[in-house]
Amino acid sequence: MKFTRTAALGAALAATAALGSPATALAATPVAPAVHAVHAAPVPVRSGDPASAVDRVADFYGAYIDSLYGTGMGGLSSDLRAHYLTKSFQKQLAVWEKKHHADGVLRAQDVPDGWSLTQANAGAGHVWSTVVLTWGTGSHVTHTTLTVQSDLATRLISNIT
Repeated sequence: MKFTRTAALGAALAATAALGSPATALAATPVAPAVHAVHAAPVPVRSGDPASAVDRVADFYGAYIDSLYGTGMGGLSSDLRAHYLTKSFQKQLAVWEKKHHADGVLRAQDVPDGWSLTQANAGAGHVWSTVVLTWGTGSHVTHTTLTVQSDLATRLISNIT
């Protein structure tokens, strides 16, 4: 380890000494301006962390809405519910859907044109996310706001209001 530090220090000193000479400094100058060497990373459209309960809610709503949009994808929406929702909440949702004749995840009879999600609050072993569903396009846009509760221990959705 001592050798590595000594070698690195020697290389740094040699580079500094070489840069002291104007001819060497010009030769070491990159052809492209320094402005082009620094690029900001592109802002991701979406990103996530599988350990985050909030990211899992976003993943669920994105996949769930995609599975229902247009012609639908068969039983994928049921599989997503089984994967992302607690078993007890799946039972509660079935009761709600029978009573309201609507999709309990979306709290609607139709599929939204878009969605967004923000973390709302956390405490007592839960985290709440705010999901805003967008309906319509152009000048006829409306929104529905849902509060989604997830259990921190399991990262599963345990309630939607």
